[in-house]
Amino acid sequence: MTVNARIKSIVRAVKYKAQETRGRAKQTAGKATGNDRLRREGKAEELKSKLNQFAKRIKDAIKPNR
Repeated sequence: MTVNARIKSIVRAVKYKAQETRGRAKQTAGKATGNDRLRREGKAEELKSKLNQFAKRIKDAIKPNR
């Protein structure tokens, strides 16, 4: 993996973790305020992030190391 590709991979991982954290924050705010829509949005955002992280791990495992 080239240096540039590795940097992109790290940036993508940070982006997905931030998205996951944002989803958890929305869930917590939704639970605290009794707002089911916000809670569901947060859960969806967190699940989307986890799916993206899983796909990234598979992609990185399949790519040949250089």
